[in-house]
Amino acid sequence: MLASTSRTAMNDEGRHSVSFDVHRVREDFPILKRRIRGRPLVYLDSAASAQKPKAVLDAMQVAQETIYANVHRGVHTLSQEATDAFEAAREKLRAFINAASADEIIFVRGATEDINLVAATYGRKFLSAGDEIILSELEHHSNIVPWQLLQTEKGIVIKVAPIDDDGNFLLPAFEKLLSPRTRLVAITHVSNALGTVTPVRAIIEAAHRAGAKVLLDGCQAVPHMAVDMQALDVDFYAFSGHKMYGPTGIGVLYGKKELLATMPPYQGGGEMISTVTFAKSTFKEPPHRFEAGTPAIVEAIGLGAAADYLTALGREAVRAHEQALLAYASQRLSALPGLQIVGRAAEKAAIVSFVMEGVHAHDIGTILDRAGIAVRAGHHCAQPLMERLGLAATARASFGLYNTMEDVDALADALKIVREIFA
Repeated sequence: MLASTSRTAMNDEGRHSVSFDVHRVREDFPILKRRIRGRPLVYLDSAASAQKPKAVLDAMQVAQETIYANVHRGVHTLSQEATDAFEAAREKLRAFINAASADEIIFVRGATEDINLVAATYGRKFLSAGDEIILSELEHHSNIVPWQLLQTEKGIVIKVAPIDDDGNFLLPAFEKLLSPRTRLVAITHVSNALGTVTPVRAIIEAAHRAGAKVLLDGCQAVPHMAVDMQALDVDFYAFSGHKMYGPTGIGVLYGKKELLATMPPYQGGGEMISTVTFAKSTFKEPPHRFEAGTPAIVEAIGLGAAADYLTALGREAVRAHEQALLAYASQRLSALPGLQIVGRAAEKAAIVSFVMEGVHAHDIGTILDRAGIAVRAGHHCAQPLMERLGLAATARASFGLYNTMEDVDALADALKIVREIFA
């Protein structure tokens, strides 16, 4: 058994952060005090939805109790205070990903809507029959299906960049797919199913050399590492609040300001307009052009609080802690008879997918739940990836900043029981 420890790490600005004490951090998450079937909760499903710290819960509660009103159009005090808090959250997210302007931060319901927005606006306006989009074998369904819908409508061509058997993204093979007809590259930053970290800087540089724009699905990256829009020079970046310790029903689409200005509205309604007559309507500049109707006000405030929380902990300290968990979990699980880890890319986030000989992934998940351990079992909304790997499903343990080495030990011990049951 490897005991959890505190550590001192460098924060995102290169200064020493406060030691990362995971046991103190766990006190910030009320749900971790729960017991499941009489056992302490071991939550290993953060890649699906991360738990929320009290700072996020409190920020949302205070907003509901003290300043709640509709935003942007009211002249009364509550509306003005709610608007200030809502736009302050936008600025927090700008700083969190180092966008050049708050006008590049669009609030949406989540990464699925992010990608659908780009497909329905940028894609419909700028892509024509025969134009090419490159995806990868690592993609979540939300970065496949919107492009297939556009393919049916516009006659575009979808190409798929391959991976190797360990889940590594094959950059040379990707570069060979680029052509004069490539208009957009839409690639995950971190695989939700395998944890593979793709070489996004090289992908972006190669795509730009070919004249293509790039969209990154950052859902599994933003909670676990520092991301910098200006340094990456990416055109679009999508992520969800509920995976970065924030609320559900809120997410962010980053887009370069000059690109957003060329894109038509995604939806029509209140807030996104400048003028409306029965003859014609005119629209606001981004980001409000893409935020029709009443937004997720309280959720945006909660997402701003989540960004503050991660920043205060230090994202490099979080990453170091999670990488230690990944290394230990890989070691412990690799030693279990009949268990195979799926996805051993050279660079990974703290996700461990695995299969066990003779045991279906759903049975693994069910038995682990009896021990109070929450993992995900299935195809993880990545059926093409499972097909590529020759699998129907995997069990997936995904680690967050609140997990401990003891959680890894609990998982390994419970998997021994699974092995004994199916022996």
